[in-house]
Amino acid sequence: MNIEFFIVTLLVGLGTWMLRFLPTHFMRGTGDPAAPLSRFLSATGPAAIAALYVGAILPMLSPELHANAPLVLGSGAVIGIYFWRRDVSLATLGGAIVYGIVFAIV
Repeated sequence: MNIEFFIVTLLVGLGTWMLRFLPTHFMRGTGDPAAPLSRFLSATGPAAIAALYVGAILPMLSPELHANAPLVLGSGAVIGIYFWRRDVSLATLGGAIVYGIVFAIV
Protein backbone atom coordinates (compact mmCIF):
# COMPACT_ATOMS: atom_id res chain seq x y z
CA MET A 1 0.00 0.00 0.00
CA ASN A 2 1.20 3.49 -0.84
CA ILE A 3 2.04 5.49 2.32
CA GLU A 4 0.78 8.76 0.80
CA PHE A 5 -2.59 7.17 0.12
CA PHE A 6 -2.75 5.95 3.72
CA ILE A 7 -1.91 9.41 5.10
CA VAL A 8 -4.47 11.15 2.89
CA THR A 9 -7.12 8.61 3.90
CA LEU A 10 -6.40 9.23 7.58
CA LEU A 11 -6.51 13.01 7.12
CA VAL A 12 -9.79 12.89 5.23
CA GLY A 13 -11.27 10.61 7.88
CA LEU A 14 -10.11 12.95 10.64
CA GLY A 15 -11.55 15.97 8.82
CA THR A 16 -14.87 14.21 8.30
CA TRP A 17 -15.01 13.24 11.94
CA MET A 18 -14.20 16.78 13.03
CA LEU A 19 -16.94 18.24 10.82
CA ARG A 20 -19.47 15.82 12.29
CA PHE A 21 -18.51 15.60 15.95
CA LEU A 22 -17.09 18.97 16.94
CA PRO A 23 -20.07 21.15 15.93
CA THR A 24 -22.49 18.99 17.88
CA HIS A 25 -20.08 18.92 20.83
CA PHE A 26 -19.61 22.70 20.95
CA MET A 27 -23.24 23.63 20.21
CA ARG A 28 -24.87 21.65 23.00
CA GLY A 29 -27.55 23.80 24.55
CA THR A 30 -27.26 26.62 22.02
CA GLY A 31 -29.78 27.12 19.30
CA ASP A 32 -28.77 30.50 17.97
CA PRO A 33 -28.98 30.37 14.15
CA ALA A 34 -26.94 33.57 13.88
CA ALA A 35 -23.93 32.05 15.64
CA PRO A 36 -20.81 31.69 13.48
CA LEU A 37 -20.75 27.92 13.86
CA SER A 38 -24.40 27.65 12.82
CA ARG A 39 -23.75 29.74 9.72
CA PHE A 40 -20.68 27.62 8.90
CA LEU A 41 -22.66 24.40 9.20
CA SER A 42 -25.49 25.72 7.04
CA ALA A 43 -22.96 26.51 4.31
CA THR A 44 -21.27 23.09 4.31
CA GLY A 45 -24.15 21.39 2.48
CA PRO A 46 -24.12 23.65 -0.57
CA ALA A 47 -20.31 23.68 -0.54
CA ALA A 48 -20.22 19.88 -0.56
CA ILE A 49 -22.69 19.72 -3.44
CA ALA A 50 -20.64 22.23 -5.44
CA ALA A 51 -17.44 20.27 -4.78
CA LEU A 52 -19.08 17.01 -5.88
CA TYR A 53 -20.41 18.68 -9.02
CA VAL A 54 -17.02 20.07 -9.99
CA GLY A 55 -15.35 16.74 -9.27
CA ALA A 56 -17.92 14.95 -11.42
CA ILE A 57 -17.78 17.25 -14.45
CA LEU A 58 -14.02 17.79 -14.72
CA PRO A 59 -13.35 14.38 -16.29
CA MET A 60 -16.22 14.97 -18.72
CA LEU A 61 -14.94 18.26 -20.13
CA SER A 62 -13.53 18.11 -23.62
CA PRO A 63 -11.95 20.64 -25.98
CA GLU A 64 -14.53 19.60 -28.59
CA LEU A 65 -17.60 21.73 -28.06
CA HIS A 66 -20.15 19.18 -29.28
CA ALA A 67 -18.88 16.68 -26.69
CA ASN A 68 -19.78 19.14 -23.91
CA ALA A 69 -23.38 19.57 -25.12
CA PRO A 70 -24.95 16.91 -22.84
CA LEU A 71 -23.17 18.33 -19.81
CA VAL A 72 -24.06 21.95 -20.55
CA LEU A 73 -27.68 21.29 -21.47
CA GLY A 74 -28.23 18.83 -18.60
CA SER A 75 -26.79 21.28 -16.08
CA GLY A 76 -28.83 24.09 -17.60
CA ALA A 77 -31.96 21.97 -17.30
CA VAL A 78 -31.27 21.34 -13.62
CA ILE A 79 -30.84 25.05 -12.96
CA GLY A 80 -33.85 26.05 -15.06
CA ILE A 81 -36.22 23.47 -13.59
CA TYR A 82 -35.09 24.27 -10.07
CA PHE A 83 -35.79 27.99 -10.50
CA TRP A 84 -39.10 27.19 -12.18
CA ARG A 85 -40.45 24.66 -9.64
CA ARG A 86 -38.14 25.02 -6.57
CA ASP A 87 -37.98 21.21 -6.34
CA VAL A 88 -34.56 19.56 -6.12
CA SER A 89 -35.77 16.07 -7.03
CA LEU A 90 -37.69 17.26 -10.08
CA ALA A 91 -34.74 19.37 -11.22
CA THR A 92 -32.34 16.44 -10.84
CA LEU A 93 -34.63 14.08 -12.72
CA GLY A 94 -35.22 16.64 -15.47
CA GLY A 95 -31.50 17.30 -15.83
CA ALA A 96 -30.77 13.58 -16.07
CA ILE A 97 -33.45 13.15 -18.76
CA VAL A 98 -32.15 16.09 -20.79
CA TYR A 99 -28.58 14.82 -20.43
CA GLY A 100 -29.63 11.36 -21.64
CA ILE A 101 -31.57 12.67 -24.62
CA VAL A 102 -28.78 15.01 -25.72
CA PHE A 103 -26.17 12.26 -25.21
CA ALA A 104 -28.22 9.92 -27.41
CA ILE A 105 -28.59 12.54 -30.14
CA VAL A 106 -24.98 13.75 -30.17
